Amino acid sequence: MNNMRKIVLFSLLVLATSLQAQTAREFKLNLTDNGDSHMVAFLPEKPTGKAIVGIPGGGYSMLSNTHEGVQWSSWLNSRGIAYFVVNYRLPKGDRTRPVGDVEKTMRIVRDSAATWGINPHDVGIMGFSAGGHLASVISTLSPFELRPDFSILFYPVISMDEKVSHVYSCRNFLGEDQKDPEMVKKYSTQNSVRRHLTPPAVILLSSDDRLVPPVTNGVAYYSAMRNAGNECSMFIYPTGDHGWGIGPWFKYHDQMLSDLATWLDNRQTPKPTAIKVACIGNSITDGHGIDVATQHGYPALLQKKLGSDYWVKNFGVSARTMLSEGDFPYMNEMAWRDAQAFQPDIVVIKLGTNDSKPQNWQHGASFKQDLEQMLKKLCPDLTALPKGKKKSKKVKPVAPLKPQIFLCTPIPAFKSTWDINDAVITNNIIPILQEVAQEYGLNIIDLHTLFANDSDKVQPDGIHPNDKGVAKMAEIIAGEIQGH
Repeated sequence: MNNMRKIVLFSLLVLATSLQAQTAREFKLNLTDNGDSHMVAFLPEKPTGKAIVGIPGGGYSMLSNTHEGVQWSSWLNSRGIAYFVVNYRLPKGDRTRPVGDVEKTMRIVRDSAATWGINPHDVGIMGFSAGGHLASVISTLSPFELRPDFSILFYPVISMDEKVSHVYSCRNFLGEDQKDPEMVKKYSTQNSVRRHLTPPAVILLSSDDRLVPPVTNGVAYYSAMRNAGNECSMFIYPTGDHGWGIGPWFKYHDQMLSDLATWLDNRQTPKPTAIKVACIGNSITDGHGIDVATQHGYPALLQKKLGSDYWVKNFGVSARTMLSEGDFPYMNEMAWRDAQAFQPDIVVIKLGTNDSKPQNWQHGASFKQDLEQMLKKLCPDLTALPKGKKKSKKVKPVAPLKPQIFLCTPIPAFKSTWDINDAVITNNIIPILQEVAQEYGLNIIDLHTLFANDSDKVQPDGIHPNDKGVAKMAEIIAGEIQGH
């Protein structure tokens, strides 16, 4: 029996030493000049390229940075994940303090990716309780370049309505703005989830949480993500109450780590060198009528067609127009700002369907000008070819412009649903697209002709492609991209 005990103790010692050895380097960086906030970095011996920025909880009145902070370093580093704990400033009436500290950390991690063995396209955020709220703010409201690639939210505060949330987190974060219904709504982050733009998330919580009600917080965020068609998972454990983090006292500790490990291992991550493809468009790009369009819309299928050497992102927004005087101009959208910040190598533009509506086409004289404005925002070096000169497909330019732009014609409107007018598309919008493509030497994909006999590939509204239609779109566009 004594020998058995020695073996067990020795095994535990070896395991502890092994886990400790997984951290190759630990250091601290100040986030403010006076050191009021800082991040602690734990870099793994064998990096996989994945990184996680950790946000401890504490109700925005303190930092619980042990079992919700530094104690995660061994487990994450043992999996090859770089880990950065943010000891952020508490709001004290100014929410820009914690938000600014976390955003600065996100920027530092991405800027230092090559030095620290990190894939800049695989930087996640992990927040606990009030830190989960802060993580969700960064995931939904921060600029594209500071938003994480994935979010891990432990028993998060989501709502800023103190009647259904953690009272002191709400008051401490919003301060006097707690009295402003618009600010309460904005920072109740289930209201800030955006289709395609909010990163994939996993939520972990206890059903018996008495401090942060699960249904109006973590479950509300999951519902918003699922309703938007975004990728989201949720693990609800029967007991555990609140604040367990990586603490071994949590009854479901081992199961929780297994669930999280499986979720992390099964995330598809773009290569650091992947060719970035931005899909800009209206509801047809967005994936109207396609359930979980993030996985089954045409951009998602385009990703599968192009393979791992490409990174395709969907920036489609339903009902949007090319026309700046249309009812819902695309260039007013967060998706448009994100598409530019993505810094794509290739852009696929499919707008024009909604421009054909009477209330929009009354401004049709500006369509070409608005299209040119979009193109020059995407590619400031874009200039028109000399008059009469045609682009040659046989001659490759010495220094091709970035991004490479593909203009798609709208698919046919088989019905006049929502007053969409196929005659305007055919006689007015398509000729302008062809003219601009010719003048600037751009690639044009004539989906209108290619779908002319495919009324079976659209939904009953006669406008939006069905599952067969989006599969055909992905095949056509993938072929054009690979062919050029």
